[in-house]
Amino acid sequence: MRHTASVYARLIAAQFRSITEYPADFWTMVTVALIQQAAQIAFIAVIFAQVTTLDGWGFPQMLLLIGFMVLTDSVTEVGWDGMWKLGRMIVDGGMDYAIVRPAPVMMQIGSSAIGMQSAANMTTGATMIAIGWGGAGIPLSMLPAAALLLLCAVVVQLTVITIMNCANFWLKGPSPVFAWLTAQTQETATRFPLTIYPKAVRTLLTWVVPLAFVNYIPVRILTGDLPLWWLAVPPAVALVCFAAAVLVAKAGLTRYESAGH
Repeated sequence: MRHTASVYARLIAAQFRSITEYPADFWTMVTVALIQQAAQIAFIAVIFAQVTTLDGWGFPQMLLLIGFMVLTDSVTEVGWDGMWKLGRMIVDGGMDYAIVRPAPVMMQIGSSAIGMQSAANMTTGATMIAIGWGGAGIPLSMLPAAALLLLCAVVVQLTVITIMNCANFWLKGPSPVFAWLTAQTQETATRFPLTIYPKAVRTLLTWVVPLAFVNYIPVRILTGDLPLWWLAVPPAVALVCFAAAVLVAKAGLTRYESAGH
């Protein structure tokens, strides 16, 4: 475990050195990400200038909802963005290099890239959470609970991404179709309270593809909409997702056939 953690830290550090080697590219991506997130906040602000609540959710709660999603996604982009290359590596034989190295295969792939926009997104997400926290009147005593919920959200996010990208072991194509569809669904659907959707959609996003545990469930717990015993649910879901990702990755690796003959 210590060796794996050390290798992972060195790989991430190497990626940081790589993306900062070209400052113009890095700062361009950071600026674009900041503008994008600022536009998102402005859009929500314009909506709530016309309406007071959205199915009982006010502006602070919406900031928390989007802030959790943005912050969790940015943390995943820092530590696991290379997973989006898995499909291409399966097709072109790039998996061969990871398989023969003395380190977990998925860890090598996940840490092989960092999203350059992640620094800006992380800052924006944390800012939205801080503003929404104060506006919603959440006591500071809930900070440990928020840290636990954020950790579980990151685990759920990266394991769902891993599972969906592993579908390419069976699809045999370079494009991460299922992962892309999942990311788009999360980006469009979970930025709003799940209560506005039909029961089937709520069930799907909570218990089948548990994206609700990235932001919706944590915010409901922090704001008191769910009782505190719900704090035990996100760790259990994160553990199940992690176990599922391990099993799917192992099953996928057994199907890997290297490049074409």
